[in-house]
Amino acid sequence: MKLGFYGLGRMGGNMVERLLRGGHQVVAGNRSPEPVALAVKKGAEGATDLTDLVKKLAAPRVVWLMIPAGQPVDDAIAQIKPLLSSGDILIDGGNSNFRDSMRRAEGLMDSGIQFMDAGTSGGIWGLQVGYCMMVGGPEAAFKTVEPALKTLAPENGYLHCGPTGAGHFVKMVHNGVEYAMMQSYAEGFELMHRGPFTLDLPAISKLWENGSVVRSWLLELATLALQDDPKLENVKPWVADSGEGRWTVHECVDYAVPAPTISAALFARFASRDEEGYGLRLLSALRNQFGGHAIKSS
Repeated sequence: MKLGFYGLGRMGGNMVERLLRGGHQVVAGNRSPEPVALAVKKGAEGATDLTDLVKKLAAPRVVWLMIPAGQPVDDAIAQIKPLLSSGDILIDGGNSNFRDSMRRAEGLMDSGIQFMDAGTSGGIWGLQVGYCMMVGGPEAAFKTVEPALKTLAPENGYLHCGPTGAGHFVKMVHNGVEYAMMQSYAEGFELMHRGPFTLDLPAISKLWENGSVVRSWLLELATLALQDDPKLENVKPWVADSGEGRWTVHECVDYAVPAPTISAALFARFASRDEEGYGLRLLSALRNQFGGHAIKSS
């Protein structure tokens, strides 16, 4: 299929490349020109801006936004809405709040534009292993974009979760669970680091990948981080939170869902900004490993 793709950052550029490898036609645009030039070298058709991108697509159009959540998405929609026609599909693949996605869908209804939210997990590894796609929006629109989703995802790696907002809601919860899992690993390795034995933590992490009930992809990434820097001396224990953990805790409060583990993991990230600790260094290193998130060097 042919689609427009705007936002060629750490994930967006790799997603375009995976689509091109899968035989799709992609019109690629970005705020700065360098990523567009790189996408063109890989087989995409370049666009100078959103207006140019839409002009290079035939109706019914599919436009995928992969840009930072919040105001940038609203600004892009305000710019692109007059350029689209009834029956066109607009997808937000970033980490937007699901309530914003519901509001945006309602605002596009009068123009007949179908809005979809696609929660995307996979980070910088997605080009190689595929992206887990949690999709919300009209059923008909989902069927239209399914060929692209099938290419982006590994086998059984995408799902139509429900109406618009459902995809970003599921992705929000996904990230809340991720916070708790990462915190558990960090605390366990902190204890082994401080405990009574001199332990080979990279070897233990590798060991747990094989047959252990706590094995996971996050543990594999912990192994990579520990092999690079066993004492994590080059990583400052300052851990950012990108929003989804906060939103998860807010929703748990609204719906009276007890979530002490996710809440504690979020608060631990707040604490990291004032405290030193080995486990917090591992949290920061993990975020860099799976998503290319910036770390602060000691």
